[in-house]
Amino acid sequence: MTDSREGVNRVMAEFVPVTKVGDLSPGQMKWVAVNRERVLLANVDGMFYALSDACGHQRVPLSKGRLEGYVVECPLHFARFDVRTGELLSGPAAADVPRHEVHVEGDTVYVKRVESAR
Repeated sequence: MTDSREGVNRVMAEFVPVTKVGDLSPGQMKWVAVNRERVLLANVDGMFYALSDACGHQRVPLSKGRLEGYVVECPLHFARFDVRTGELLSGPAAADVPRHEVHVEGDTVYVKRVESAR
């Protein structure tokens, strides 16, 4: 018989604590490190979303851009992405931005570990 806590612990081992809920107010975003990769973390109306922190056009950090509702805008050429899905909405980028799974437990925000590109 498997302890259900063991399964939860195994799943949570895939996540990294990145910030406290109170450290990122609604309407704010910042970059966090997950497995030495920059990940954009955004708080939209109390929900947390995570994307790779690099615009697909010229790898500019999206965290230096602007967040309006669910849309983050690249500061260089103004490509716009939906933080919920990573979907490219407009701009010179040719592809969506990879999305990362987020989990909130208590007052801690966790982001799923980024698979290493080898």
